[in-house]
Amino acid sequence: MLFIGSIVLRVDDLGRQTEFWSAALDYLPHAERGDDFLVLRPRNGIGPNLSLDLHHSSAGLPPRLHLDLYTEDQVGEVQRLLALGATEVHWDRRPPDADYVILADPEGNRFCVVDTQHSIRSDTTPADRDHAL
Repeated sequence: MLFIGSIVLRVDDLGRQTEFWSAALDYLPHAERGDDFLVLRPRNGIGPNLSLDLHHSSAGLPPRLHLDLYTEDQVGEVQRLLALGATEVHWDRRPPDADYVILADPEGNRFCVVDTQHSIRSDTTPADRDHAL
């Protein structure tokens, strides 16, 4: 049986992205940082690793892959992530009752902060949301 052990994110600034994602997810380096690769693991040991690969790549829009980060405190988490260096991505088709906020990390990698306490009432589908990313 397979399971996701690590999600690999290509980055241009390994140090900055390590700081951002470590603080954002409360992850720790798995081992000593290499010159071009670092594995971050959950502090509590639950969930997949996030590997940062120093390798320039152009981001396509919408990206082929993004993270959905779940929280019971969406407002607080979005504010915290913005303070860490994330930016909000505005989308004119986002419904006012959406359960997600689209953000980008300091290098523009997009992700969603999803409110797990919210029951979405709009007719927006996940495919619609993915098109915005």
